[in-house]
Amino acid sequence: MKILLIEFRDITHPEAGGAEVVLQQVFRRIAAAGHQVDYLCNHYPGAAREERRDGIRIIRRGRQPYFNFFVPWVYHRELRRNGYDVIVEGIDKVPFNMPWFERRVPVVCIVPHLFGTTVFREASKPVAAYVYLLERSISRAYRHCLFSVLSDSTKADLTGRGIPAAQVRVIRSGLTQDDYSAPAAKPAGDHPVILYVGRLKRYKGIELGFEAVRQLRAKHPRIEYAIVGGGDYLPELKRQVAALGLEGHVSFRGYVEHAEKVALLQRASVLIYTSPKEGWGLSVIEANACGTPVVASDAPGLRESVKHGETGFLVPHGDATALAQRIDQLLSDGALYAAFRQNGLAWAHSFTWERASAETLALLEEARLRGPVHA
Repeated sequence: MKILLIEFRDITHPEAGGAEVVLQQVFRRIAAAGHQVDYLCNHYPGAAREERRDGIRIIRRGRQPYFNFFVPWVYHRELRRNGYDVIVEGIDKVPFNMPWFERRVPVVCIVPHLFGTTVFREASKPVAAYVYLLERSISRAYRHCLFSVLSDSTKADLTGRGIPAAQVRVIRSGLTQDDYSAPAAKPAGDHPVILYVGRLKRYKGIELGFEAVRQLRAKHPRIEYAIVGGGDYLPELKRQVAALGLEGHVSFRGYVEHAEKVALLQRASVLIYTSPKEGWGLSVIEANACGTPVVASDAPGLRESVKHGETGFLVPHGDATALAQRIDQLLSDGALYAAFRQNGLAWAHSFTWERASAETLALLEEARLRGPVHA
């Protein structure tokens, strides 16, 4: 097949996150199986306009703020002549609404998660309203398309918006198993490290960890909250740390290379993930693969990646006291910690990119055979 993949960012973008990891891992394997994959995304300073990476032709055009408006123009001016068999939209910000601009080629949507009203916690009111309203177009533009989602939570979100359940497939994320391993033993417990790995965005609830650490430092005086990742919320997080007097307990590690990230996951005592909504939570599975239990918000996506009472704990979102209590329970109960560690390793080993790629390719084949379907 000739496949056109459209997403705001590619894996090299400075703001790339879990959604881009999933697309790169899945479609590099689809390309390796002999299919042509062109990846249209926005351009960023210092990037080549085009390059080939892992067998995928990456085409960078336009800039991020208006990229969704730019896509139909680029498609009709440059790419339509390529005769694609299927168009794949990665929708994790705003949709491109390609079924309205191309009626000859079937469109498949890969949706990590949708913001919904959560966007109002992240962006200014005008920007949030813009994203929210564009998301509302999904039920009209893609009513007859096939969808791939990472979790049952996102499937429920889509069906609640009017997409028929029969058109939505849950395809779990994979994991590059050879990249992760658990150390024989964790470091000494007198310096527990609570870890966050991900983008630093307002809606992620990262600051909930500050209050949890404040409550725990009397019992665990050397506790450290290590925050890994970059994003525009960093200055505000640093301001809050200073205001709370937690400079000695919170460290900002910034962006780290993969090997260093794995080493941090292996050394960490507990990973926390306090977002109100996720598509899945790849960092959760990565932590489990390194023998690290998780405490996360009982929120869409996360309640599926964390097996409550087995690989970690789920707590009510926004409840810093419950977060602190569950962290303390893991730090204080060696037998419980060991059980969660083993359960997490078994859970993480069940996820492979080969399975995710095969299921995605089957969905694309199904879409190609169905052909474009319009109202």
